[in-house]
Order: sequence, then structure tokens, then C-alpha cells
Amino acid sequence: MFPGTASPTARFLAAQTWFASLPLADQERVAGSLLHHTGRRGDVMLLADSPVEGWYAVLSGLVKLQTQSVNGRSSTFLCAACGDWFGEGSAINTERRRYDVVALRDTELICLPDAEFHRLRASSLEFNQFLVSQLNLRVSQAMALIESARLRTPEQRVALSLSKLFWGRTRKLNLSQDDLAALAGVSRQTANQALHALAERGLVVLDFGRVDIPDDEALTRYIFSDTATRQIQPA
Repeated sequence: MFPGTASPTARFLAAQTWFASLPLADQERVAGSLLHHTGRRGDVMLLADSPVEGWYAVLSGLVKLQTQSVNGRSSTFLCAACGDWFGEGSAINTERRRYDVVALRDTELICLPDAEFHRLRASSLEFNQFLVSQLNLRVSQAMALIESARLRTPEQRVALSLSKLFWGRTRKLNLSQDDLAALAGVSRQTANQALHALAERGLVVLDFGRVDIPDDEALTRYIFSDTATRQIQPA
């Protein structure tokens, strides 16, 4: 459908297995329906308690999904990087957004509008299979977060926030320590200590504000290691 000089949006769509399975007329309709949102670093791109327009993907940049508690403190529970979809639960339930979406760097989002989202749910098996895989990922992430908050050390919680469970496409992370601390649910000081502890173990490589993960399997083993839980006391 798209020529070699296709736009970033066209290239993104062409990489979606569910999109490639659609008839040409449906591909053209979906491509023409997309909404775009741009934001600078620090901008709240989508507000909590606002109507949900549809299903969102990160075309470029990086965002965090966060809630605000009654005392004004924020809690980050997920980040979405370039190529990631998010918000499928709200789109399926047609509910108001439960969280703010904040740009961690200059970001462009695309939105598959609600009407088109539900049209594809009603007509495309491949689209529904992709949604099921997304929802399964969200369940896995939620269970890992619950377990890490109750049973794991701060180092393991920071490791979980760096793992492929949350960053399947991005293995070089340009996250600030404040953002990483918020995602892991620890203080900035604890996040800093945890990063250096993980680096000493050879599980991450720290370089000029960037975190590289050389061995995803080793990091995952550490996250769920009972030995690590027993040896390190929570901060």
C-alpha cells in the first residue's frame, strides 16, 4: 500500500501484523482515520478523567502513564516507548481515562479513533488476536508489579522496571533517575543505589544517563531470585 518514501505513520502501520491482514479498502480507511498528538518533554499529553478518543500508540518519543493520589504525589505504573500501544483497556470499556500521559521527551502519539477501534474488533480476527496479546502483557505486568512491591527488594524492583517485560522494543533506556524511581516505586536515592548495585553485578551498563541491558535473561533471573531477596535488605 505504501511507497518507499512512506511517512513514519505509514511505516508504523505497515509493521502491524493486524493492519497487513486487512483488505486494502480497510487499510486506507484506518490510515485516514488516525489522530495525531504532539508534545514536548514534560507536557501532559492526555489528561486523567478526560474522554478516551480511542487506542493510542507512540509514534516517536517516550511517555509515562501516571496517577495522582489525594496528597498530590504521582505514581508511575507504566512507560510506553516508540512502537508501543497503550490504553486498550479504556478503549474496550469506553471509559474515561484513569491516568495522565506525560511526555518524557518530545513525543508524537497516534490514536486509532474509538469508532474504528470497535469496527475492527467486530470484523478482524487478527486485530482481536493482537488485542489479546496486549491484554495478556498487561496482566503479566500487573502481576509482576504486585509481586515485586510485596516480596522483592528495591534492587529487584528497579531491575523489573528495566526488564524486557516493560521494554520489549527498547533496550537502551534514556530515563532520568527520578522517572526510574517513580516507575519502581522507590526514592531517587534508592534508585541510584540500586542501579550501581546492578551495574556491579554486570546486569546493567551505565553510561552518560543511559542504561544498557546486556543480558535480558540474566536480569530476569535476578528479578525473581529468592537468593537475591534473602541477601539484600529492603531500603
